Amino acid sequence: MPSAAARSLLLTGAALTVLWPGAGFAQAVLKDGRIERSEILDKSAVPAKPNGPAPAASAVTDGLARGELYMEADHLVRNEETHVTTATGSVEVRYERRTLRADRLVYEEGADRGDGQGVIRAFGHVQIINDDGSVDYADQFTLDDQMRAGVALAFSARLQQNVKISAATAVRKSEDFQEMSRAIFTPCPICADNHPVNPTWSISADRVVRDKKRRIVHYRNARIHVLGATVMYLPVFWHADPEAERASGFLTPKLGVSDRRGVSYEQPYLLVLSPYSDLVLSPQINSKVNPLLNGEYRQRFASGDLDVRFGYTHDQDFDSKGRQFGAHTSRSYVLGRGAFRIDEAWRWGFTAERASDDLIFDKYEIGKVYEARGPYVADDRRLISQIYAVRQDQRSYVSVAAFTIQGLRPGDIDRTFPVVAPLVEAHYDPNLDVLGGRVRLSASAVSLTRNQSPTNPALNLPGLDSRRLTAEADWRRSFISEGGLRVDPFLNVRADTYSLNDVLVGVGGQTPSRSLTRGLAVAGADVSYPLYRRQRDATIILEPLVQLAVSPDARQVVVGRDAAGRPIYLNEDSVAFEFDESTLFQADKFPGFDLYEDGARLNVAGRASILWDDNRRASFLLGRSFRSKPNDVFSASSGLRQKSSDWVVATDAQPLPGVSLFARARLDSDSLAVHRAEAGANVSNKWGSGYVRYLTDDLNINGARTENVDVGGELYLGKNWGVSVYGNRDLHQDAWVIRDYGAFYRDDCTRIDVIYRREDTVIGRLGPSQSVSVRLTLATLGGPLYGR
Repeated sequence: MPSAAARSLLLTGAALTVLWPGAGFAQAVLKDGRIERSEILDKSAVPAKPNGPAPAASAVTDGLARGELYMEADHLVRNEETHVTTATGSVEVRYERRTLRADRLVYEEGADRGDGQGVIRAFGHVQIINDDGSVDYADQFTLDDQMRAGVALAFSARLQQNVKISAATAVRKSEDFQEMSRAIFTPCPICADNHPVNPTWSISADRVVRDKKRRIVHYRNARIHVLGATVMYLPVFWHADPEAERASGFLTPKLGVSDRRGVSYEQPYLLVLSPYSDLVLSPQINSKVNPLLNGEYRQRFASGDLDVRFGYTHDQDFDSKGRQFGAHTSRSYVLGRGAFRIDEAWRWGFTAERASDDLIFDKYEIGKVYEARGPYVADDRRLISQIYAVRQDQRSYVSVAAFTIQGLRPGDIDRTFPVVAPLVEAHYDPNLDVLGGRVRLSASAVSLTRNQSPTNPALNLPGLDSRRLTAEADWRRSFISEGGLRVDPFLNVRADTYSLNDVLVGVGGQTPSRSLTRGLAVAGADVSYPLYRRQRDATIILEPLVQLAVSPDARQVVVGRDAAGRPIYLNEDSVAFEFDESTLFQADKFPGFDLYEDGARLNVAGRASILWDDNRRASFLLGRSFRSKPNDVFSASSGLRQKSSDWVVATDAQPLPGVSLFARARLDSDSLAVHRAEAGANVSNKWGSGYVRYLTDDLNINGARTENVDVGGELYLGKNWGVSVYGNRDLHQDAWVIRDYGAFYRDDCTRIDVIYRREDTVIGRLGPSQSVSVRLTLATLGGPLYGR
């Protein structure tokens, strides 16, 4: 073959195609490493080079068949006797989803080699672009003709998550195994404004092994550097491969100092058990008290998933200063959940929440405890264990559940909490047109069993047991006039059956059982007439709202009488009731079934809104409820007992991008004194984010006055530094509950938080305390333990 310049080659192991400058194409068929025949071909015989850069060039987009290798360069020379092809000038080789670029390349075909495998030697500014977007760089590469194994000098690579690795030499033994000497690893930027900079953190080692099959990176004689300075030496170190979705390895540790536990170090380790399950073990080592082993097991199934957190220690109890007392005993907790799908309509699940000590979460700073893990949620500082099954389709819903509650508040007695088993709820929309409106049917049943009465625990009386069965039908229709007046008439009928045991009939009295059946109904209409007007760049909406509801006198379920002879009504499901804008237009304002709002009442309100074209908005609502006669079913503090209710006020606004405000209040019907108010603001912009909340309540769910303010946020001081703050102050007690002050550093690959916390609350034996914690988050090395 003459030594004239060529532009491209297509090598298949049996054929060699050469493009001669200005002369068309020639194909040479190789057999046993020698040219057997040749002929002129059409240009379509050779795949064209794609336009533009090809960082992710692949065999599929190149149109190459499996096993074909495509080469092009400014100059190509092939020696027919040695079967060596030399390419110089803008060399590019593509083979099975990989692209190699270099200044010069020598390709030895495998026909004359004993192993039958070709060798590629690339020199000068060598790049190998892999199909996943990662790029390998070197001054010199020696590879097999499949570009899977080889040796590199002055090697570097850019991997997923912007990770960089550099090494003096690199040996790729296979697609999944790579060994590097005198290497450095970092996910941080190493160049700023076209100038090299020290990465925020990096790891250097004498030897680094990247095992993609096991999804791990091993280091020998590792040194961890921060801003170029060595801060730690580890003879052996490893972490998950940056390209691995899940891999075993250490996660970010947590370091702290507190009055309660002294110096505390927690080091989570992720153990991947299978492609569908893993286990995080996170021992917490403390200088004042014994270690606590935290853990979390997660597994995914074809039908759902399982997540169980747990902790265990064997130690004495201790107070807020770390002073120990009492006997050594096992102390533990479990916070578990599971949710599974049976078929397209049915699913089931459970939660398991229990703790051996009321204060174990506070003493060991366990986070994410009191949150929803299933459809039923307990109050703050209470744990719920439940099992449930749900069936749902487009027209029906059925749920069956059972649960128990453990109280962690001071004074909680678990024997006074009911065992709920079962709790059944069903809803059905038959898609019937009845008098032009829609009909919905509902049913529910519940059984509650108590071991001890919560009314007077000192007497140790048996607790009230109750069973209820309810059936309900609801009808509603809408009429809208041409002028915009909307009228929605509605009708609701309901029947309840109760069976009660251990009923309290007087102070200290008890009767064995009682049964009750009652019928309930309410009829009425919702009326609204929105008026709107355009004013420059805004739309103004004024909307009067009226609801008329009428019910016959309801038979309430009486379970006893107080010392003054007033009836005590059964109320298992409407204890947490609040009269505000969300309940103003409910025909029956009680959220549960035991209590029922009867009589004639008129709920009225006016709402004004303004919507700007640039997404700013504001709204205001003022309303109250009127009834034909007082109703002592409502508590005296609810604002609904009298003929004229308290005033309800609510407003919210978004006056600027990133700023939102809200406020709601209940004002006395006569004096306009504030009985309950809540207000807050949220701010988020390039300088930081924050929020503030204020709450005052004359009588909360526990019968005490509440007034507190909650505030938190972050302020960015420049590009990388910032401060954080969080505080909760009990204004009624004129004392701080908790205060956090923090400072942090952040960049593209690191975040370091230093937080000082002071807790001034007194919960049981746990008094005021203070602590300092440090949290380091490094990119690619695992985030904090879930839920911490």
